[in-house]
Amino acid sequence: MIDSLRGVIAFMIDNQEEIWKQTLEHLWITVVALGVAVIVGLLLGVIISRYERLAGPVIGTVGIFQIIPSIALLGFMIPFLGIGVVPAIVALFLYGLLPIVRNTFTGINSVKPSIKEAARGMGMSNTQILTRVELPLAMPVIFAGIRTAFVINVGVATLCALIAAGGLGEFIFRGIALNNVNMIFAGAIPAAILAIFFDALLGTIQKYIKQLIKPVLITVILGIFIIVPYFFVQSMAERSFRGGFPSEFMQRADGYEGLEKLYNLDMETVELEIGLMYQAVKNKDVDVISGFSTDGRIKAYNLRNLIDDKHYFPPYYAAPMVRGATLRKYPELNEVFERIAGKISDEQMAKMNYEVDQNKKAPKAVAKAYLNEIGLKTDVQLDGDPVIVVGSKNFTENFILAEMFAYLIENYANLKVELKLGFGGTKLNIDALANGDIDLYPEYTGTGLLVLINPREEIRKSIIDDKDKVYDFVKEESRKQYDFEWLQPLGFNNTFALMMREEHARQLNIQSISDLSKYLENL
Repeated sequence: MIDSLRGVIAFMIDNQEEIWKQTLEHLWITVVALGVAVIVGLLLGVIISRYERLAGPVIGTVGIFQIIPSIALLGFMIPFLGIGVVPAIVALFLYGLLPIVRNTFTGINSVKPSIKEAARGMGMSNTQILTRVELPLAMPVIFAGIRTAFVINVGVATLCALIAAGGLGEFIFRGIALNNVNMIFAGAIPAAILAIFFDALLGTIQKYIKQLIKPVLITVILGIFIIVPYFFVQSMAERSFRGGFPSEFMQRADGYEGLEKLYNLDMETVELEIGLMYQAVKNKDVDVISGFSTDGRIKAYNLRNLIDDKHYFPPYYAAPMVRGATLRKYPELNEVFERIAGKISDEQMAKMNYEVDQNKKAPKAVAKAYLNEIGLKTDVQLDGDPVIVVGSKNFTENFILAEMFAYLIENYANLKVELKLGFGGTKLNIDALANGDIDLYPEYTGTGLLVLINPREEIRKSIIDDKDKVYDFVKEESRKQYDFEWLQPLGFNNTFALMMREEHARQLNIQSISDLSKYLENL
């Protein structure tokens, strides 16, 4: 425990500049979104307190945004607002509305009618009653809603890193993807401190809010009129060539750091969630992405794979990775997966991915169709409790493979399968496998080499170009270090690739990563 704490502290000290930068980004988008939510929420709360028939529909409408998953809302905004701080601010604004609107309405309605009648008897107008009586008396309740909105937004803001808005979510998602606990805490600890500190600060202000109401409102309004235009101008400003990559790719041994050095790449980069990354390049929010060579969206979005002319990326042959305890208990799984070993080509996997990504077919249906096509059974329906749990990562190909594994196990091993799909990164799958939460999942030899095993550089360089050596090394080390077993590869190689829109690559005459490097040098 003490050693772990020391590791976290050492990591935070070594990366203090980036942590400070991310903390400021996190704070800015949260404060700006909250400021807009305060103004709009107060106005809506006042309106529905005057026209109570509107209260139900308005509170119900703003409440809908609270139940929409954050990542879904962010993804929905990309086609309309692109990526970066603008959609992040809009999403946080929508999430912050409900507690402010509801508490404003509740606070104003809680003012006793006798007090309002007394004010009216003194000759006050409706506006004066609102500003001098109702709002000051309701302000403690309203401010409680503002505090709640702020704490909610600090947490939700971590997800904004997935759409290139920056903030402390960058370290969190990198750490999750790379099985780096120190990196996770480097993002989570500052985010927690922000929430605690500002909640305490707002709590102190709340005690004296009646005296501070005017300066607080003036500060918020001035801040909104100054900061919001700045962010929108920044987002609309002309940008240079930009790459959009997942958090895992930015840090792992076969990711952007090594690629940048080998090819001398010099471009602006932003971090994006894998699925949103493809949408971003399609919408021209980024110019190049790190995709997967068998992804169906290459064809669907008319993307060009840039030739890796210096052979940077290792082979990524897919294979079932199984807990040793599970394989010892059910040795028949070896025979089950031999039925599909080496059977799936790059073209077949890309076609299956396309069917899901572009034609919107269910992964289960696509998996079943392929197995039937190669003469394997998929018709057995087992009852009873599951005895094998199959997991997957959070992208199309892994979903299809996991469904395929389930069909094979139930039809040829007569073992009931439970599917746990969509783990958000390599670390989560590895941890689930180690803890016995899942029994197997589809993994890739390159990922096993560079994320799971992470050998010394001289070992990595000696085997990286030979797919069989990579597989044999990963299989042996996984067994020794983790008691994980790699079964026979499925046949296809889903390696990393840099991708651009076909039209854009043709316009710039870019065929390879070296061509991209030369273009960037001349910018």
